[in-house]
Amino acid sequence: MTEPPMSDVMIAMRPQLLAAVVGACLCACTATPEAEVASIQDDANLANAVVPMRVVAYTTSELLAELELARSHLLVDRYQEAAKGFDRVMRKAGDPALLALATYESGLAHEALGQRDVALGRYRKVLDAYGQQPIARNALVRMSRQLSYMEEWPKLAAVADQLLARSDLPVMDRIEALGAKGLALIEQGHVERARVAIGKAQIIIDENEFGRAGSPPIQLAQVAFAEGEIRRVVSEQIKLTPVPPNFGQVLEARCQGLLDAQSAYTEAMRSRDSHWSSMSGYRVGQLYQQLHRDAMAIPPPRGASLKQQQLFEAAMRLRYRILLQKGLKMMEGTVRLAERTGEVSFWITRAREATRVLKQALADEQAAMRKSPYSETEIQAALDKLRKPPSPPSP
Repeated sequence: MTEPPMSDVMIAMRPQLLAAVVGACLCACTATPEAEVASIQDDANLANAVVPMRVVAYTTSELLAELELARSHLLVDRYQEAAKGFDRVMRKAGDPALLALATYESGLAHEALGQRDVALGRYRKVLDAYGQQPIARNALVRMSRQLSYMEEWPKLAAVADQLLARSDLPVMDRIEALGAKGLALIEQGHVERARVAIGKAQIIIDENEFGRAGSPPIQLAQVAFAEGEIRRVVSEQIKLTPVPPNFGQVLEARCQGLLDAQSAYTEAMRSRDSHWSSMSGYRVGQLYQQLHRDAMAIPPPRGASLKQQQLFEAAMRLRYRILLQKGLKMMEGTVRLAERTGEVSFWITRAREATRVLKQALADEQAAMRKSPYSETEIQAALDKLRKPPSPPSP
């Protein structure tokens, strides 16, 4: 039989077998049979020892260094860089404590950028995924502030309850939680329940003498604002129409309620926090604006002649115009504060709109006075005469 050519034999062989044959031939040229056997055994052992390689891209120390770099950005108001840094650590870290911390501080950075929805999502993630970590309490506090800012009153009440249920709540955080609870309740119309929450906060504040020296902290500002809201709501429940028989006493009570509410709002402004100051400034201006509306809705006396009606209307305009002026002054001050501090919120938008409305109302009042058959001097003289006590009867 004729043997096949060597080239055909080589082609027919599997590549692996070809490599083995070549290797064996090379070994045979240089090694003894015993060495050859040992070499084959070593190759087998090496093959069995090979395992898949696992690569760890970032060590804990590297992630901590990146976290600290992001913190340094946050401290010098480089919020965009800080947010990116914290978000990178969130993506790379595996340790729950480090993840919780990076997620929380990412919320702080996004909050500073005005991205409140993103910040709120970060704080929620801390609670949902890392609720057992110590930072979870801080996340709850920051959540309450965001929900207050966004006027999510039912959600704010729920978060306040979560805070108050904790046994590890420091005194100042308890004050803030009670303030948040009271604010959420009064904004939903629950006056008495709001009073209970704010009353508890006031007791703690008084016991610890907080806020007596210097500007009060933001936690106290929230309590003071909520107290102002309670007083405002109660005051505006005092109606001037239909005109009650004891109108003088009712009007005095309404005005006293306004002053009491203004006092609480002013206390909130003492914190010098732009947000709470803006909210309070708007509310004080609104108090005067609403009282003016209610006063001007008072009808002239029944049976009054046309001349008497005209005199009554002119007297009311002159007497209560000061309410519009006070309201406008507060609204303009609130807008100036926002321009100075960069505050951007619903309250500033409302203050700008209220400023426009009040300016128009004052212009309308002045135009109406010019059309009146009575001059301001005549009307003021009539009002002064009404204020004078009656002369005693002659003997």
